[in-house]
Amino acid sequence: MKPTEIKDLKLKANIFRQRILDMIVKNKDSHIASAFSLVEILVSLYYKILNIDPKNPEWEDRDRFILSKGHGGATLYVTLAEKGFFPKSVLDTLCQPKSILGGHPDMLRIPGVEASTGSLGHGLPIAIGISLAAKTDQKSYRTYCLVGDGECQEGTIWEAAMCAAQHKLDNLTAIVDYNKLQICGPVSDIVNLEPFLEKWKSFGWETVEIDGHNIEEIVSTLKKVPFKKDKPSAIIAHTVKGKGVSYMENVTKWHSMLPDIEELKQAKKELKDSEIKIIEN
Repeated sequence: MKPTEIKDLKLKANIFRQRILDMIVKNKDSHIASAFSLVEILVSLYYKILNIDPKNPEWEDRDRFILSKGHGGATLYVTLAEKGFFPKSVLDTLCQPKSILGGHPDMLRIPGVEASTGSLGHGLPIAIGISLAAKTDQKSYRTYCLVGDGECQEGTIWEAAMCAAQHKLDNLTAIVDYNKLQICGPVSDIVNLEPFLEKWKSFGWETVEIDGHNIEEIVSTLKKVPFKKDKPSAIIAHTVKGKGVSYMENVTKWHSMLPDIEELKQAKKELKDSEIKIIEN
């Protein structure tokens, strides 16, 4: 990508974080830190990778993206609104009565959402079904599924991983948001996933590790899938929970907390300062 493209996407990511923060605080939802860790991944997917049409969300040949980590839905909502799937004004209704935007994505109410998620471990199995359908129908669209690291403690993830390899689903890509924290503490203290890369490989996936906040690396990696013919692709994206706000980064309690007035001021200032640095560089 050209430097100007990378800069533009970095700016989008920063602005998305500001909008996510405002939206969640205003409507007293939660999961700011969980939403922040996957911003660059969604910006990269929706602006450089996915073959989609916001004016025709149910276009048969579209690429599919499934956010299995449903509690990061605020990032998906902002991204879909910015891409034109629904008016940006709808973001102000998050978790309000009669709003289409709930705490977790709902495919029956939100244009552009491919699967209702939030009960962890279900998104990847759904993605496998979609990928199998594409193979059966001889369709060229690709399916991308983002899962959380804590979610990878679920048995359904590994059952799905075996199934995808068995059926040679090289039209499927799993992206792991590996921020290494979950609601109760460090992932390594709850159920350690390591050796994580080797696990995915042993289940038959062609697997790579990347910096999940480096947009250039994310895009270049996604453009290489499938990494190997007849094998599903897995990308372990190393991320920071609460990325962009210093006091939230890598701190367990911010999994579902809301900032108080002073904390909100600090978060807004840090994000605005980061935006200025991106513009100036």
